[in-house]
Amino acid sequence: MVVRRSLMVFALALSVARCADQPTAVNAPAAPQLQFLTWAGSTPEFTAKIDPRVRRSGAMALTPPLSLDNYVVSFWAVRGESRSVQINYSSSIDEEIHPFLKLTTTDPAFVPGVGELAVGDSVLITVIVDTTKIGVTLEPSGLQFGAPAEMQIWYGGAGGDLNGDGVADSTDVQIEAQLLGLWYREDSSEPWSHLGASQSLDQKSFTYGLAHFSEYAVAGMLAEWAVNW
Repeated sequence: MVVRRSLMVFALALSVARCADQPTAVNAPAAPQLQFLTWAGSTPEFTAKIDPRVRRSGAMALTPPLSLDNYVVSFWAVRGESRSVQINYSSSIDEEIHPFLKLTTTDPAFVPGVGELAVGDSVLITVIVDTTKIGVTLEPSGLQFGAPAEMQIWYGGAGGDLNGDGVADSTDVQIEAQLLGLWYREDSSEPWSHLGASQSLDQKSFTYGLAHFSEYAVAGMLAEWAVNW
């Protein structure tokens, strides 16, 4: 009886020790709550300007040429050559034409499903304009660059009311200078991540060198807005 009781006590102590060795569960940090900038007024009208040079090669020769139907524009990027597209817009805010996006590439290096590009090879790049928030999706998703592609995106189309309270005031000025940023995500199932883009308050734009393509949008931290304003 004494032996059996001793074994039971030993087993209990061993079980407690094993539980103590288990790592304590830690809650993963919550994804940031973002306030995306949206277009002020009705959906703008977009136009695009592109380099006049066009090159098609290989399996991509059947891809449709430049268009801006359904808020989509495509152009051919060539490794070793500077190619760019600029998208402008006009809206109900005024009758002026304003810049929205400029994308310049010189070194598309790797295309998913195709492989490494040689100098002189081309890839069709597609820009999809988001008509609900200030943002774009760049395709082919996962396209990688040697020298980064430069993207400049303007957020003036959101108007002056950045926190959505119906009034453009000094609070919006502070939000723009301190809390606004450029964010990206690989696909709709992934969380948004912040990019260290260069901001121009005068031009109301962000500029960033892209190593690869994904989805991009201009937003601020919702929690910070609630706490500070």
